[in-house]
Amino acid sequence: MTFGKRLFDILFAITLGILLLPVIALLAFVILVRDGRPVFYLSERMQTPDRAFRLIKFRTMTENANDQGVSGGDKSDRISTTGAMLRRTRLDELPQLWNILKGDMSFVGPRPPLRLYVEEFPQTYTRVLRNRPGVTGLASLHFHEHEARLLATCQTAEETDRVYRRRCIPRKARLDMIYQRHQNICFDLLILIKTLANVLQKRGK
Repeated sequence: MTFGKRLFDILFAITLGILLLPVIALLAFVILVRDGRPVFYLSERMQTPDRAFRLIKFRTMTENANDQGVSGGDKSDRISTTGAMLRRTRLDELPQLWNILKGDMSFVGPRPPLRLYVEEFPQTYTRVLRNRPGVTGLASLHFHEHEARLLATCQTAEETDRVYRRRCIPRKARLDMIYQRHQNICFDLLILIKTLANVLQKRGK
């Protein structure tokens, strides 16, 4: 990560954190009242092929001690009404401002993968994770909704895992590598603007 990109992340995260603090506090209160504790969901993700961190999000599902893998149709009955709204608008990811300030993530980059997929596809993620993981990115922008549709049809954890491995990981990796080849601050700003436009469009529906 370049000094300029890191400086942008810090300044932008501090600015957004101050501006959105009332929103974050309100969402935390709503989750607490409607769904109970815990308000936040912590998940191990990989920053590099051999370095993990704890990603923080607003909790959108009922807890399950045996939960693992990505979310698909097999987990849809665990998503709360509040959680569905947060996921649709990506407001569940606001707490990741803390991950950005800590240096775990950037605003723009590949989505941070689970350890099990990094271990299963070491060659792929050795290349992809040359960029620090991001809240959004080229793959998130162009493949997120298609991925959600693919996984929503899965009825078991095994099917979700199989579809994700075969149909999602390779396509996302190709987009992440395109981003890697063309990465610069202007490209990052364009991705952020398009991501915000998508979020606002979904909130208007």
